[in-house]
Amino acid sequence: MNMNTPLEDLRCLTEAVRMAGADIAPTYIEYVQLAFAIANDCGEAGRNDFLSLCSLSSKYDGKNAQALFSNALHADKEDIHLGTVFHLAEQCGVKIAAHARYPKTGTTGTAGTVPDFSHTHARYNNVENNIPCDTNDEEQLTEGSEPYFPLPTFPQDYAWPELLDKIISFGKKPEQRDVLLLGALTVLGASLSHTVRCLYSRKWQAPCMQSFVVGPSAAGKGALTWVRLLIEPIHEKIRAEVEEAMKKYRREKAAYDSLGKERKNQEAPVLPPNRMFLISGNNTGTGILQNIMDSNGTGIICESEADTVSTAIGTEYGNWSDTLRKAFDHDRLSYNRRTDREYQEVQRSYLSVLLSGTPAQVKPLIPTAENGLFSRQNFYYVPRITQWANQFGEEDVDVDEEFRLMGKEWKCILDGLNLQGLFTLKLTAGQQEEFNRMFSELFHRSGMVNGDEMSSSVVRLAVNACRMMSVVAILRSLEDSSLVKPDTHISSDNLKDRIIPRWDMVITDDDFNAVLALVEPLYLHATHILSFLVPSVIKSRGTADRDMLFAGMENEFTRQQLLEKAHGRGIPETTALTWLKRLTKQGALVSVDGKGTYHKN
Repeated sequence: MNMNTPLEDLRCLTEAVRMAGADIAPTYIEYVQLAFAIANDCGEAGRNDFLSLCSLSSKYDGKNAQALFSNALHADKEDIHLGTVFHLAEQCGVKIAAHARYPKTGTTGTAGTVPDFSHTHARYNNVENNIPCDTNDEEQLTEGSEPYFPLPTFPQDYAWPELLDKIISFGKKPEQRDVLLLGALTVLGASLSHTVRCLYSRKWQAPCMQSFVVGPSAAGKGALTWVRLLIEPIHEKIRAEVEEAMKKYRREKAAYDSLGKERKNQEAPVLPPNRMFLISGNNTGTGILQNIMDSNGTGIICESEADTVSTAIGTEYGNWSDTLRKAFDHDRLSYNRRTDREYQEVQRSYLSVLLSGTPAQVKPLIPTAENGLFSRQNFYYVPRITQWANQFGEEDVDVDEEFRLMGKEWKCILDGLNLQGLFTLKLTAGQQEEFNRMFSELFHRSGMVNGDEMSSSVVRLAVNACRMMSVVAILRSLEDSSLVKPDTHISSDNLKDRIIPRWDMVITDDDFNAVLALVEPLYLHATHILSFLVPSVIKSRGTADRDMLFAGMENEFTRQQLLEKAHGRGIPETTALTWLKRLTKQGALVSVDGKGTYHKN
């Protein structure tokens, strides 16, 4: 029987992949696996095929790929072989007959001697990142960045305030509607930073949020470019004012310079601050800080490609991270100009952030969950597109123009709200009780399942929930004025004269519950994003899949019931059993009878 050599089989596969135009190495993980698999079985002769396969990725970097393959030739990773390459290709719909001769892992020519693990098997994380594992059981991870089971979307049947409803209506599927809702709450909250507040954790909270939408290329994250249009009129007004101030400054500066010796008797005109509302992400950490200072601590960074920010900040990550952490907490920001030794500061900061990017773009911006920046984000993961969607709508609607019109309307509404004064959201006693009950349960569950890594995220998710409620409440008050009353401390004379600078505002129970319904999905999406980062506190990465699996079980369940649930979610049996063992060891589960019955702790 005529059998090709591994190199000949590889070249046949490479040709098939290139003919199909398949990107079998969408992330760095696949790059590494390809390099070691080809280097082990084909040596230097496989270099061109490796480069050819990688070049189909939009993230391909020839220099880095060359270096990676050279390292693979000299590294000791003999448990990765050509079967991995064939498996990666098969996942993209490319399959040739030679596949059957190669196992995905193990020694070439001994197919069937090792388990048939996924190409993103946990072995990669343990070997490549030198992460020790606390169990001998096998835990399989999912393909690429996708979870085993789809992450939950927001409730789709709720009637939000009119403006939010209109914004969401432009989404064609639940995930896109979710992105529009989260994006709208973020940008509208940014514009309301000096208009609305609520008291939480003994601190006044403005509705400034930091949201990060993550997903593969062309997954639908681009809807965020629409919500940016909602606040461009605010930015344009500020820039027009700056331009007028600059014209006046240039006239005064010219007149001052013409005075000659008489200038000593005159004060030099002062350069006006370069105010803006939309702060460019194509900036340094120091530059962003200066923009915030010039704008009196207020603004929003809104970028549809997180790479724009990560590339710009470069080595100034520490400054970027520190600024964003302080801004989330409305803390003081200060800046020392070296050129003229001028010290600047703002007492309270109101910076919002709205970013979107691919899974590979998360780590450069937020490399670890340890420093607090991760826990301050509202994360949402958009799954990859699995089927073609018709982009020719029956109605000829210019969505950009629709959002521009809504932006102009929102600016007019905002101008009216600013004239009325400051609105303070106050939850009822019953709402506070329900809020604390839900977050207490989530905090306990998160600690038992994920250790300390998600605890901070739950705490700050509660802060973000309050901020979202403020935005929803003020939007609803535009439809129902009874939700707003004069501040109880306003004097009777002021009330008589209708001079009311402060207002108390309530949120309807329906709106309150609708915002709370966003918490569980946002928590699970953040848990999934956490799996993209380097493990820190706990050795074994907690995933949204694990959290969802056990959250869906009854308080008391059997081993068989767990396996049936796992099977329905596409989770391998070995993985489910590993999780069961680990959570029992951590105390999150208790074995009731020693015969396969467990109780949640």
